[in-house]
Amino acid sequence: MEKLNSDASETGSNPAPSSNPVRRLYDWVISWAQHPNAALALFLLAFAESSFFPVPPDVLLITLAIAAPQKSFKWAAIALCGSVAGGVAGYLLGLNFMEIIGDRILDFYHLESKYGEVQRLYQEYDAWAVAIGGFTPLPYKLFTITAGAFRINFLTFVAASVVSRAGRFFLVAGFIRIFGPQVRYFLEKYFNLFTIIFTILLIGGFIIIKWLL
Repeated sequence: MEKLNSDASETGSNPAPSSNPVRRLYDWVISWAQHPNAALALFLLAFAESSFFPVPPDVLLITLAIAAPQKSFKWAAIALCGSVAGGVAGYLLGLNFMEIIGDRILDFYHLESKYGEVQRLYQEYDAWAVAIGGFTPLPYKLFTITAGAFRINFLTFVAASVVSRAGRFFLVAGFIRIFGPQVRYFLEKYFNLFTIIFTILLIGGFIIIKWLL
């Protein structure tokens, strides 16, 4: 936390508030890194992002891990628990309230056009399509809600969520733990590209296994 504060003091003043509502929401999320209840904030953020909130927990996870690298894996574990719990909530929402609530959430984020694409992924890979949504920059909420709507096997859904979310959060934490604060630029600029490449390789592996079997 001291590092974050010192960075601000070096500029001589706090940056002017942004007029962009998304940027203001992003900055509000980051501000929780300096709050005594930062761990609870990270859990709730990860929970909410899995079903309706727009800002991913990675931004707060990165800030907390850089402030205290020795706690990186602790923050990752908190984000994992919150995200999987939120994923279950999203699944139940899609299972029981798709027309009332689920469709409105997808419409709000203009994700209705992706509905058919996700359905195709489920037909191809079953609940393990969730692993794609859980690890990549694709909106995880799209996969959690539709998993319930398509009545994907619940236990497989949970397992895929744990694997993908753990892979994402612990990868971030591991980078920061090993390389320190200087890796932040790489994470913020190139992490999404890295996850896309990883997913392409993952899907390629599925195709090879399916072809061999």
